Amino acid sequence: MATQNPTDHPSGISRRGFLKGVGAGAVATGLMQEVRESAGIAEAQTKTTSGPGEVSITLNVNGKDRTLKAEPRVTLLDALRNRLDVTGAKKVCDRATCGACTVMVDDQVVYACTLLAIEAQGHKIVTPEGLGTPENMNTTQAAFVKHDALQCGFCTPGFMVATHAFVRDHPNATIEDVRAGLGGNLCRCGTYAGITAAAFEAAKKGGS
Repeated sequence: MATQNPTDHPSGISRRGFLKGVGAGAVATGLMQEVRESAGIAEAQTKTTSGPGEVSITLNVNGKDRTLKAEPRVTLLDALRNRLDVTGAKKVCDRATCGACTVMVDDQVVYACTLLAIEAQGHKIVTPEGLGTPENMNTTQAAFVKHDALQCGFCTPGFMVATHAFVRDHPNATIEDVRAGLGGNLCRCGTYAGITAAAFEAAKKGGS
């Protein structure tokens, strides 16, 4: 007569086999749950993301709504210059260090090379063209002309936007205030004396 192993189960399934089966089932259930959750996340992302192809974007530039087609990765600077032919903001460093692409978004100074065009929707964008015209210059532009505050001109539009925003918020600023306030913009030609004088005069006049 054969001796029964005390670990054998009457059904032919050992305790070890039973525990292995339970463990495998738990793992499988967990994996299926993760798969379902991942699928849900992917579906949600599909519903909320745009691209990668071109999408329709509407930008309010200098008081007018402008619609263009661009990929979501396109920066505000490239959208302005290459899609809308608004070329006042210059593309120089393209790394947010020189300030040549400075614009205002909701009255705040922004480097246009650091903001995606699709993110600028619903906001008020002012470029150098929106400050004034040759026939009707604002205080900052007139001061730049008076003090000959430019050479090659690549930095000038960005400096004008930054100066306009600074003197608007800091009337009667001192020379030291001006130098500190415009520290985010660079002039490779070294026209800082004229720029500082122009900003100082615009500040005295209230920057209107």
